[in-house]
Amino acid sequence: MPPVTALEPAKSASDQSTKNVLSIVGVSKSFGANQVLHDVSLKVAQGETVCLLGPSGCGKSTLLRCINWLDVPDAGSVHVSGQRMGVHDNTRIKMSDADLAKMRARIGMVFQHFALWPHLSVIDNVMEAPLHVLKRDRATVREEAVQLLERVGLADKYDQFPSRLSGGQKQRVGIARALAMKPDVLLFDEPTSALDPMLVGEVLNVMKALANEGATMVIVTHEMEFARQVADQIVFMDEGQVVETSTPHKFFTSPESARAQKFLARFHAHGDG
Repeated sequence: MPPVTALEPAKSASDQSTKNVLSIVGVSKSFGANQVLHDVSLKVAQGETVCLLGPSGCGKSTLLRCINWLDVPDAGSVHVSGQRMGVHDNTRIKMSDADLAKMRARIGMVFQHFALWPHLSVIDNVMEAPLHVLKRDRATVREEAVQLLERVGLADKYDQFPSRLSGGQKQRVGIARALAMKPDVLLFDEPTSALDPMLVGEVLNVMKALANEGATMVIVTHEMEFARQVADQIVFMDEGQVVETSTPHKFFTSPESARAQKFLARFHAHGDG
């Protein structure tokens, strides 16, 4: 079980079963003849930041999509806050669309290419899901949306449309939108890879603040220094498998597997590590 971070609130013995916000056991996924994930298991504790590292095409993004059932696993199970994702516990009966939507509401997803609704203003993008998925009160949702936009440094952009924003601003709106659902866990799928290098820092700074505040996050990233600074746990994947799980210090100074050593050597050679 991963270590509990100092930011995690104290729990009584009765709370121990829910300590792992995310539990992935034996997940496999194929697309046709191409097996992308092979028996992947992972646990993420409340308040923990886990960074998924590995070469492009190794299955990291597919794993995130299997967590929220955008891609349905061929085998294995995913539990979020103790509840199984996609199928009903101890059965193979698929959840109804309504039950699946309720489960997905507990998982915030920040996409590589923003995925904002272009016809909605910034604040309406943030308000959309709480209003229409959670059926919450509009006045309360708007007040919270304003606060979230302030939190990500976009209080002055709430009435703008996505086409008027930089890539970094769009991604910060994406983070605010994910936070608006008050999710149990946040998933980030290479959130800076589509950004101009000059804009990467503004997004990473928001994510660092979330980590410091004790958000539970799983982050697919190629930003090695960011991962070293913010992660509680590094999970290195290659060829659809978890090859190594380690603390940032151990992974970046003395990785155990030859594949991790080769991966890090490539980054160091390019000055990215």
